[in-house]
Amino acid sequence: MSPPSTLAAPGVSTGASTWHLDPAHTHVEFAVRHLMISTVKGGFADVQGVVRMDGASPGAADVDVTIGVASIDTRQDERDAHLRSADFLDAARFPTITFRSRRIEGIPSQGDFRLVGDLTIRGITREVALDVWQEGRVTDPSGNERAGFRARTKIDRTDFGLTWNQALEAGGVLVGNEVRISAEVELVRQSEQAAA
Repeated sequence: MSPPSTLAAPGVSTGASTWHLDPAHTHVEFAVRHLMISTVKGGFADVQGVVRMDGASPGAADVDVTIGVASIDTRQDERDAHLRSADFLDAARFPTITFRSRRIEGIPSQGDFRLVGDLTIRGITREVALDVWQEGRVTDPSGNERAGFRARTKIDRTDFGLTWNQALEAGGVLVGNEVRISAEVELVRQSEQAAA
């Protein structure tokens, strides 16, 4: 990822740095149409990630995110169990969803950009582009540097082998193919000792 070039503020060291995603302040959510008349929303409780930046090249950084499939939550136990099953995400065979950055498009220092990378679901990898906005950068009461970002994208679930569906008598299908994905991410900069 290159966005964190925006993490460097005037008067702040721009050396190489490592930022860890803060799971307690990060949310990855999705929305998909149900019965062609409403939208089901859900999220994942288990989200881990690292962003590595090279201060000598502000536009270059790597983003590596892993999501635990078993942590899916749509507030309905039976539906969650079905989503974990082989009909959908097949958590037993593919326990994680991953995203690995490739490049950015746009100018991160201007506040918004596109983060392009490889999204892997059910063992199938596709390139996706996320629209990203920086939310700010602060030092928390404990002295930790933190940065916030939000991101949005859309995917076709059938591109990842998620093809289960049921036809409706009145026409249409039970589950829509388009999945809207959103993320609110908070990163914490690691100390040089911790990153070493």
